[in-house]
Amino acid sequence: MFKDKTLMITGGTGSFGNTVLNRFLNTDVKKIIIFSRDEKKQEDMRIRLSNNKVKFHLGDVRDYNSVYRAMKGVDYIFHAAALKQVPSCEFYPMQAVYTNVSGTENVLNAAIDNKVKRVVLLSTDKAVYPINAMGISKAMAEKVLIAKSRALSSETVLCATRYGNVMASRGSVIPLFIEKILANQPITITDPSMTRFLMSLEDSVDLVIHAFKNGKQGDIFVQKAPACTIHDLAIAIKELFNPHAETKIIGTRHGEKLFESLVSREEMAKSIDMGRYYRIPADNRDLNYDKYILDGDVDQNTIDDYTSHNTNQLSIPEIKDLLLTLPEVKAYLNN
Repeated sequence: MFKDKTLMITGGTGSFGNTVLNRFLNTDVKKIIIFSRDEKKQEDMRIRLSNNKVKFHLGDVRDYNSVYRAMKGVDYIFHAAALKQVPSCEFYPMQAVYTNVSGTENVLNAAIDNKVKRVVLLSTDKAVYPINAMGISKAMAEKVLIAKSRALSSETVLCATRYGNVMASRGSVIPLFIEKILANQPITITDPSMTRFLMSLEDSVDLVIHAFKNGKQGDIFVQKAPACTIHDLAIAIKELFNPHAETKIIGTRHGEKLFESLVSREEMAKSIDMGRYYRIPADNRDLNYDKYILDGDVDQNTIDDYTSHNTNQLSIPEIKDLLLTLPEVKAYLNN
């Protein structure tokens, strides 16, 4: 489906964008457009790649005109541009709104206006039962996408992917722990009993491609993933790098949750199990609620949300094996 097509990646200089780009570079896609507002990262990427297939557009998703112009002739869009740091969004919540909500609406509107075939939005487990500004803004981004898809009569398909913790992505805890150990500094843990999903960046691209190929209007796709406690993750990393590294518990940061949910209880009631993935179809009811009065379904009383507490929990040896599959961890060990 990507042969001789043009793919645009918003936020294309970030961890997700780089991984999606690397997956598509060696395919028969005609052109890949990197859209972001960081000129230094774009310049570094341009020099490193030196590939005529990759084109760069400097712009901001907050500016509709810059997004619209960059989408001319685009067939597919992966929308990864977002503010993702939980503490930063807690202190500057309106910045999260401007980028994650208004910026998403700009991308969707520009895609519809340019008759783009498909748009896949990158979302997060923090959008499920959100308690922090980042999660709330990403939940609203999902709602904006679903609302637009519900009213859409054009051929542009809007869908989303939702991720848990992506291992070794920029700003994530695994490289932070490793760098602390290598600098002979204590590992700082907020709450040892916190659990987080564990996904690789390559898994995230598999999910994107699955969404591009299978997504229908308003769908959200979730990959099933294992999880572990932050305590066990820290021990696994210490055993790989320095078993004698000190661990320091510092307490929960602004906006952090004890565990994350990838699919809410309400979504699980209508989700479709596709084996490796859950597909959450859009709620396409309208405001005439009296048309949708149904008999109760007592089976739904036993449904639970899909969380990092109730998914498969990895042991410390299993975490180590998983870490050793990551190129970033291998690079640290080799050096």
